[in-house]
Amino acid sequence: MILTFTPNPSTDATLSVATLRRGEVARAITATREAGGKGVNVAHAVAKAGRAALAVVPCGESDPFKFAANRLGFPFVFIPVEGNIRTNTAITESDGTTTKINEPGPQYTIDVQQGFLDALDSHSSECKAVVMAGSLPSGAPADLYATLTREIRLRLAEDVLVAVDTSDEPLVKLGDQLESAAPDILKPNAFELAQLVGADGHVLETSASAGDYSEVVQAAKRLIQRGAKEILVTLGGAGACLVTADSAWAATPPPTVVKSTVGAGDSSLAGYVMARTQRLPLDQCLQTAVAYGSAAAGLPGTGIPSPDDINLEQTQVVEIDS
Repeated sequence: MILTFTPNPSTDATLSVATLRRGEVARAITATREAGGKGVNVAHAVAKAGRAALAVVPCGESDPFKFAANRLGFPFVFIPVEGNIRTNTAITESDGTTTKINEPGPQYTIDVQQGFLDALDSHSSECKAVVMAGSLPSGAPADLYATLTREIRLRLAEDVLVAVDTSDEPLVKLGDQLESAAPDILKPNAFELAQLVGADGHVLETSASAGDYSEVVQAAKRLIQRGAKEILVTLGGAGACLVTADSAWAATPPPTVVKSTVGAGDSSLAGYVMARTQRLPLDQCLQTAVAYGSAAAGLPGTGIPSPDDINLEQTQVVEIDS
């Protein structure tokens, strides 16, 4: 089983428009609403691959999010909270450009943390990987992911993978504590990697897009030196890099007509974690990650791909000088 924890889930509303112009009326071509959040999306991709998945989220008993989540077709653990889950709105233009507006969610309480740990204890014997992902709700300690990583290490077997995908202050706080709270897998994008090492995210992404991954690798290596193990850096249309203490690889995506980038990074992480729990070689894990992320980008809305959607054959992986 791959267990995910999303401390700040959302109802994802996706509106497709021809063109978005600030200050003008835009008429949606299509509109969708579904239960989401980074960890929920990861669990959804795992379930669509026919693998066991469990999503742990805070959610009130009568919250509309709960009913949307139950329609996804895989199990959830709902941690009771006051207030309604936020709505995140993505506006996707015909050229694939996506604008996101994210609402605040319910206030964090210590019960949310304890509810996650209780779920972890209940499923410890089945758990092959734990993915903690997304922003933190208002009131949560910024170092929550570091605290929970240490708790997971105490509670689960040593070979259970721990992955974290977050940004901004929660990511920086985790980066500050890598010596004592390093997850097995850290999944930043270029801009989040830059946040961790004080670099320029635009430079990292532009260099990678031009086929030069050296700056991405050097930045990731600085995290490896601080205790990180595997850094999966997603790079949008340039694919992704995987950096470990001994090696580095880059993968470029297959030809893809981008319809929406919402959920692409989450699908990449799902592909990577599934491949890792199958004990595939790391370069094949990276290949799977990029194939999944590209497939998600080719789907409308928060498109979560199934194995039939991915194109491994045209996802190219090369080892790069580390």
